[in-house]
Amino acid sequence: MIYINIKKILKNQKKTKYWLIKNMGSSYQAVSNLMNNETVGIRFETLDKICDVLECEPRGYYCKKKIFKKKERK
Repeated sequence: MIYINIKKILKNQKKTKYWLIKNMGSSYQAVSNLMNNETVGIRFETLDKICDVLECEPRGYYCKKKIFKKKERK
């Protein structure tokens, strides 16, 4: 699964979620869902906005993590 590290970048740049929302021109809920990795997909237009606003490369704010399924107990 791919995770977005926007919180980490904001912290490194000493910026807030509210700053990001204002500068992206997106809704609070959309940005909040992205930051909390509660979204199923993301548009290239949104990725481009994030790169422009945070002045970073796409590879700088996402990572891939393996998900291990828990075995069910009987």
